[in-house]
Amino acid sequence: MKLKLKETAIFGMLGALMYASKLIMDVLPNIHLIGVFIVAITVVYRKKALYPIYIFVFLTGLLGGFSMWWIPYLYIWTVLWGATMLLPKKLPPKATPIIYAIICSLHGFLYGTIYAPAQALMFGLDFKGMIAWIVAGLPYDAIHGVSNFISGLILIVPIISILKIAEKTAKRS
Repeated sequence: MKLKLKETAIFGMLGALMYASKLIMDVLPNIHLIGVFIVAITVVYRKKALYPIYIFVFLTGLLGGFSMWWIPYLYIWTVLWGATMLLPKKLPPKATPIIYAIICSLHGFLYGTIYAPAQALMFGLDFKGMIAWIVAGLPYDAIHGVSNFISGLILIVPIISILKIAEKTAKRS
């Protein structure tokens, strides 16, 4: 996956945009647009979407501290990328916003469950301890899943359209 100079710039900006959007929305617990951006950039850039995702992950660690909480970031966003990659490239237009919102929402609802194995390994939790950790986080995962659905329903398709228009414009210049 060799990158062109324009792609390097675009992916850097998308990663930074993801990080900035997270900072702006940090006042709201478990409500952010990272899932929305990941689904949108994956639909447009496919495998290359991993570049802006990991730029976001790196910026999060660099500016937030490379600590134990950050380690699951190395895989947790890739799960959403992978789920999006499994979707057919051509979806029925009327169903597209709902399908993308559901994928984004499921990631939010399962966030704590996906995060839990790393927590269990790092903090020496047994299976019961890991399940207790997941259960304790369910209210936050519910907020995460619902907010991902609403923001995904409203924003994913328009962001995809904007990215596709930008791609066509960039190819012409």
